[in-house]
Amino acid sequence: MKKFTFLLMSLFAVSLIFAQETETKEKIKTGFSMGALPVIAYDADTGFKYGALANFYLYGDGSNYPNYNHSLYMEWSRTTKGSGVNLLTYDGLTLIPKTRVTFELGYLTEQALNFYGFNGYNAYYNPSFEIEDSTDYISRVYYRHARDLFKIKADFQGNITESLGKKLRWLLGAAYYNTDVYTVDIDRLNEGETEDLLPDTALLYDKYVEWGVIPDDQKDGGNVALLKMGVVYDTRDNEANPNKGMWSEVLLQTAPGFLGNDYSYSRLLISHRQYISLFPDKLTFAYRLSWQTKVGGDIPFYMLPYTIDSKADNSGLGGAKNLRGILRNRVVGDGMAFANFELRSKFLKTVILNQNFYLGLNVFTDMGIVTSSYSFDTSGVPASELETFDYQDESLHVSYGGGVRFVLNSNFIVSVDYGIAAKAEDGTSGLYIGLNYLF
Repeated sequence: MKKFTFLLMSLFAVSLIFAQETETKEKIKTGFSMGALPVIAYDADTGFKYGALANFYLYGDGSNYPNYNHSLYMEWSRTTKGSGVNLLTYDGLTLIPKTRVTFELGYLTEQALNFYGFNGYNAYYNPSFEIEDSTDYISRVYYRHARDLFKIKADFQGNITESLGKKLRWLLGAAYYNTDVYTVDIDRLNEGETEDLLPDTALLYDKYVEWGVIPDDQKDGGNVALLKMGVVYDTRDNEANPNKGMWSEVLLQTAPGFLGNDYSYSRLLISHRQYISLFPDKLTFAYRLSWQTKVGGDIPFYMLPYTIDSKADNSGLGGAKNLRGILRNRVVGDGMAFANFELRSKFLKTVILNQNFYLGLNVFTDMGIVTSSYSFDTSGVPASELETFDYQDESLHVSYGGGVRFVLNSNFIVSVDYGIAAKAEDGTSGLYIGLNYLF
């Protein structure tokens, strides 16, 4: 671990020196631009992943550059054993005068979505249950369930006062989620395999359903209609890769009964991000502090693993979008807080075929914790299993690591991050390839 940290810091020092020698004046981008990538990955239980993603940008006359006027993101990907992403996202700053419009339409299928129970370290996690040569082995997908999710959402933002311009904005939004939850289809995952077959056994999700920890009317998922409202304060100099400024927001998300929701609830989010320029346009210190909590009602278990903000609703704490290196959905509760701290460097800035391009390096540490426990019924749990619901006190989940960025025209950002979990109870490490800075 010390060698890994030393290597990252050494690369950082080299990148700063190199940046001084390769300064190239950035061109103002106008008109149309796009970036596209193949999607290639592999997982032993979900199979080979293939597909493509593309991001289209319209800059107009360039007066908003490095920000765009319109952005359209599309992703289509599949795995050989049934998981898939079908996603369309539009973000427009000039579609409606003085109003930002963000629209998302997606259908996501997960044959083996991570599920570790509730309330972080309170829930017992034994990695040996998933390791085939271990004497404790149960199944490689013991901590998984399947989920199909259809979602459609639209957010609108506008200026509160003309004197502050785009810095202080109101936000109103609506969303609809249709979630189907079921146990992992073992036969499907074993299809075509001749060795290392998954055993047909009860998984953690199956046990929670059998014991009534997951209520009968929630075990198959459900429909949720959401409203969102709040205030955003944003002084970033560039939205996609800020060098300075801050981005703070207070949001209320609610699933009211009058929209036909079986479970009515509300969540409050308070988030603050700040970007501090240490060396102008070369080295930036960025951090994010975020806290969300239930302020009323009952959240169904299948809506717990989401983090919300004014830009996107992401998966729960753990994984690519917040706690890199920590198991996805490891930190789940009625209330959750997390923080990210990053040093971001830019170097090798140049212009290639009239396109602005630079490389970036970053080092980071992420951390999160359940601040309000999710309540559930344990009356049906066997006495021998009760301790697995109060295994140890919840405490901070921490990871650290580094990554590289490939940036085209300041907005199309290919990110590669590698994170390491500080505790074995949170996993080992994770490699993440995607788009954009984390925040």
